[in-house]
Amino acid sequence: MAGCITALQVQKKNQERVNVYLDGVFAFGLARIVAAWLAVGQTLSDEKIAELRAQDARETAYQHALRYLSFRDRSEAELRRYLTDKQVSEEVIQETMTRLRRSGLLSDQRFAQIWVNNRSEFRPRGKRALAYELRQKGIDAEDIHQALELVDEETMAYRVALKAARRYQDLPWQEFRQKVCALLARRGFDYEVAAATATRLWAEINSHTEDSDEEVYP
Repeated sequence: MAGCITALQVQKKNQERVNVYLDGVFAFGLARIVAAWLAVGQTLSDEKIAELRAQDARETAYQHALRYLSFRDRSEAELRRYLTDKQVSEEVIQETMTRLRRSGLLSDQRFAQIWVNNRSEFRPRGKRALAYELRQKGIDAEDIHQALELVDEETMAYRVALKAARRYQDLPWQEFRQKVCALLARRGFDYEVAAATATRLWAEINSHTEDSDEEVYP
């Protein structure tokens, strides 16, 4: 394939890629940044062509990764799956991820913290549920532990159950407690937290009334 560059043309459908012609015939395409130092009249050896194509594979993978990360933070496992689906080789995936880590664009620790903060703000979950979600994202035990260290389960459980508790306020204590605990269990809260939350809400809701025969506290 070695030959002399007779034309360098930006692709019509992708302005970030350049078609390289050798001896008047289309030879291969390159990322624009990789082709930046090429010039018409330059002779390319087979070794140089192989080097250019390797650079192109790395740059293409990196650009794929940047686009994927532009929507939201991703875990390393998510990015690896994405690049694998793009038919990127394992070697190039490793190089791409190393490059992203060094530039601060890829961090499982940051991803885990952002995930927990987002859940805490918009869709509160118990630590058990959060840990499960993070394991599904490929986060290791140490990063999960750090992300969950400051989670206030009692506050989150209260927020989750407060609205529902108002719907259950006319129920007897045992039914009220059962429904609140079941709701919190579905959100990944431990029994102890759920039970304490049910007791707290019952007391608040009924603080303006006298104890009835049905209002038996645990």
